[in-house]
Amino acid sequence: MFLELNNLEKYYGEGESRVRVLQGITAGVEKGDICVMLGSSGCGKSTLLNIIGGIEKADGGYVSINGQKLSDMNEKKLTRYRRDHLGYVFQFYNLIPNLTVRENIEVGAFLGKNTLDVDDLMKTLGLWEHRNKIPNQLSGGQQQRTAIGRAIVKNPDILLCDEPTGALDYKTSKDILQLIEQLNQKYGNTVIIVTHNDAIKNMADQIIKLRDGQIRKNYRNESKIAAADLDW
Repeated sequence: MFLELNNLEKYYGEGESRVRVLQGITAGVEKGDICVMLGSSGCGKSTLLNIIGGIEKADGGYVSINGQKLSDMNEKKLTRYRRDHLGYVFQFYNLIPNLTVRENIEVGAFLGKNTLDVDDLMKTLGLWEHRNKIPNQLSGGQQQRTAIGRAIVKNPDILLCDEPTGALDYKTSKDILQLIEQLNQKYGNTVIIVTHNDAIKNMADQIIKLRDGQIRKNYRNESKIAAADLDW
């Protein structure tokens, strides 16, 4: 199994206000799959994504990516691992406002070892004609495409997407999901999408449903459909 989550526990707060956010999460994701982690706000899905990404530490259990346990890495090794192997896409784009589309994507390229061709990627992303614009000259969808470009240009093993369509309208959301699907097919990155939108699960190879910090369902999608055919 490429990505293993083994009995993950996470707590916030101290004493009487201590809250158990993740309650023994155990699951695995195959290399090259699209996995959708689904659940309502507060179910623990973003916390789980942050632990997979090495942004937060689990209080129990471990994450293993391609046989390497994140808990065995010191801070320096973990920083290098995040830089070399993980890409992040957030609900809010976090672009550098005074850099162009090309320059924002190149920021990601500077961090990677096995980077993709920036020009080719911008064409794949539908950003070629916008390459010299700065973020405030772009639509929300174009800004999210740029953010995805920045994450994917270093050719990460895992692309982590936290509510990637949460700030977008229906049509633009569909466009972004189609783009994520296209990148997965073209480059073979493992993709994890965290969302509260139930319809998105239908484009996934694997679906993990979370509630109150626990996995309620974890199954392969035998009737996967293209992102273009999603409806909600």
